[in-house]
Amino acid sequence: MEKNTNIKKIDMKELVNKISSYNFLNYLLPGVLFAFLLKETTSYNLVQDDLFVGAFVYYFIGLVVNRVGSLVVQPIARHFKFVVFKPYSDFIKASKDDSKLDVLSETNNMFRSFAGLFLVLLVVAVTEFFGLSIDFSVGYVKIISVVFLLVLLLFAYRKQTKTIHDRIEADLSQNDN
Repeated sequence: MEKNTNIKKIDMKELVNKISSYNFLNYLLPGVLFAFLLKETTSYNLVQDDLFVGAFVYYFIGLVVNRVGSLVVQPIARHFKFVVFKPYSDFIKASKDDSKLDVLSETNNMFRSFAGLFLVLLVVAVTEFFGLSIDFSVGYVKIISVVFLLVLLLFAYRKQTKTIHDRIEADLSQNDN
């Protein structure tokens, strides 16, 4: 007996067309690249056979490595003055006059995402090299993984909320002047 569903089939081209360049460069591309490099450099395999499911898995992987870049790589780079940021209000003001700043910032974030990707890949590869393979079927590893993702995404949420807050403050202070 065939089940009648009203679920519309989603065309992969349609899905890809709806993804912004930021989401593609900072989430999907790093997620696909991470899954591929992980398979090539370790015994782990996150490559998906189903492209539709894969798109969501790779996007989530990319989101995680992006957040590692944002919450680990960026603060370390700032601490050692490897990168220096202007105040956020200056960025907001300047981006109104220089439309290229948004594109440059998007590219900058892509590089940070790739740095996060290679940091996570390095940690997994080094861990495996030293014989500390991770069996993700073990209960405590699943719990640790979920807790890690929860903490990572909570800090990402906090940082994103601060970014929104800072944008609003910068806009309000410009309108007051």
